[in-house]
Amino acid sequence: MADEINDWPEEGELLVCSVKSVKENGAYLTLDSYPGKDGFVFIGEIATGWVRNIRNHVREGQKVVAKVIGVKISQESISLSLKAVSEERKRETQQSWKNEQRANQIMKVASERIGWDQEKTEIISEELIENFGSLYGALEECAISETALSDSGFTGKWIEIITELAIENIIPPFVEIRGIYDIRVWGEEGINGIKSLLIAVEKCASGIEDVTLKCHYDGAPNYRIDIQAPDYGIAESIWEKAGNVAKEKIKSVQGTLSIERL
Repeated sequence: MADEINDWPEEGELLVCSVKSVKENGAYLTLDSYPGKDGFVFIGEIATGWVRNIRNHVREGQKVVAKVIGVKISQESISLSLKAVSEERKRETQQSWKNEQRANQIMKVASERIGWDQEKTEIISEELIENFGSLYGALEECAISETALSDSGFTGKWIEIITELAIENIIPPFVEIRGIYDIRVWGEEGINGIKSLLIAVEKCASGIEDVTLKCHYDGAPNYRIDIQAPDYGIAESIWEKAGNVAKEKIKSVQGTLSIERL
């Protein structure tokens, strides 16, 4: 029974639908996210105000965003509303649906390269959704950070292929690279020498739009460097600049520095 219920949308859910047929009293919509399921929009839920001609508002084959306002599983009935969806929510839902379609296509290409069958692809996709909230969310995280999957506990050579495809096909809001600075200062400067070095490193991102560089204490003598930037080209240039600054600063104190990219 649980699986049966999961095959049905929930009341209040926003769905991308295709207009299947238009009648005088409303329209039948196919629920794109629920294969084999149709819903009905009564004419009073088509648009605000009086609808003189329903075909002025919907037509066969049209993509629309509908809100689920009633579900009767025993009667296999789904009631929908178009007028209950604001323009903003409509755009958000359409974009989310497009993102998931894109993510499924990327996974299809990945499965062909890796050699997975459909069952294996579905299993991995479900695991990604469970960890990241959505399939597109998982791939977007891969595009942001090359270690996103391994950081979440995934293992195997397949993660390299999926990460590569994500970087090639998804433009994230930002990308992230990180590394570890092993800093040891034994001269009289001590902790002040380390602090001065890290402040100089953080200044490498000062004044650069949409770029952040933060240093985190990871347990002596390790300090984690996190860089966020609009793309990998900018992030890599900041990483290189920060490394050069750190190497110059360590020369002014009695100490050593080693840098590891994560």
